[in-house]
Amino acid sequence: MAATVKTLTGLAQAGELKGKRVFIRADLNVPFNEAGEIAEDTRIRASVTGIQLALNAGAAVMVTSHLGRPAEGKLTPADSLAPVAQSLSVLLGKEVRLIQDWLDGVTVAPGEVVLLENCRVNVGEKKDDPGLAQRMAAICDVYVNDAFGTAHRAEATTHALALAAPVACAGPLLAAELEALSHALQNPKRPMVAIVGGSKVSTKLSILLALADKVDQLIVGGGIANTFLLASGMPIGQSLAEPEQVDQAKLVIEKMRARSAAVPIPVDVVVAKSFSAQAPGVVKAAADVQADDLILDIGPKSTAQLAQMLTQAGTIVWNGPVGVFEFEAFAGGTKGIAQAIASSDGFSIAGGGDTLAAIAKFGIGDRVDYISTGGGAFLEFLEGQTLPAVEALLKRA
Repeated sequence: MAATVKTLTGLAQAGELKGKRVFIRADLNVPFNEAGEIAEDTRIRASVTGIQLALNAGAAVMVTSHLGRPAEGKLTPADSLAPVAQSLSVLLGKEVRLIQDWLDGVTVAPGEVVLLENCRVNVGEKKDDPGLAQRMAAICDVYVNDAFGTAHRAEATTHALALAAPVACAGPLLAAELEALSHALQNPKRPMVAIVGGSKVSTKLSILLALADKVDQLIVGGGIANTFLLASGMPIGQSLAEPEQVDQAKLVIEKMRARSAAVPIPVDVVVAKSFSAQAPGVVKAAADVQADDLILDIGPKSTAQLAQMLTQAGTIVWNGPVGVFEFEAFAGGTKGIAQAIASSDGFSIAGGGDTLAAIAKFGIGDRVDYISTGGGAFLEFLEGQTLPAVEALLKRA
């Protein structure tokens, strides 16, 4: 898929950016602490590659992003990209001016970069308004989408502008994401193993059903695994689960079985009497869970079985931990899975906020082949859905 969209890298190499006004839709939606300072700047640092690429190619660069959930037509200090402009100035080693009212035109010279204030403040942004997109298209020569995290949303700066701008292309982050995801899903090396963790089957049912048609082993974790234990006739005590989703879990198991594939059910678990970081963890056979037990992790036997499976995998897709890894007593399962992925020769791709937190906690970031920056977009791509922002770039190509 990535090969069929225009890319910023391709345009730069062809000398087509010199003197051009380049509009980059980045993802600079960073968290802030209580003092109003940027708490974590990964997304800003990641955006620098595309910005620098356009600058080096002689372009006049405009960058915008959403931040939080502002009310349209009303900018408050909390919604302002001002701290992001300061951060970009430091990272780029040059002043990045913040421009508030930018829809009627922007003064920016080749070799200069400006930050356009929070695009979600513009009336019509979330409704993908074509009129708003036309106004934005008038101020640029080249539109770049480098915000994979918002690619599943059809908004004016992610979709309508891609259709209206004179030239539309994918930035390096978006292009790399499409490349990695396509590599993992369209022609995967077998066996293909997916790990889907999380609290609820209902929120991930569509992805479980989609993956049941694709993968050789579907490892479920967290509250989702408890619902699958229920579907397999096992006791789960007081554990988080969705009894109303048992039939859907059975459907996933049957779909896999019909293809001679499997959903491995835990043989042992780690339980506690309360959901607390101080609660002691007790390892039990899955069949021995008591009525007042809470399952908070998979046990060492299950972890070893899954680790063996992952070590032999050709492709691994990871979304979600298999236990409450934030509590030390219940981190063993997710740690074992993480270490197995790190030591596997298979192509590994991981995404989702909790997954990224687990990768950071267990220090395996440099041994996962691709870490996706988009939560919702990552899941929708795995399901086989066409992302609106990507669809727009495909049309323009």
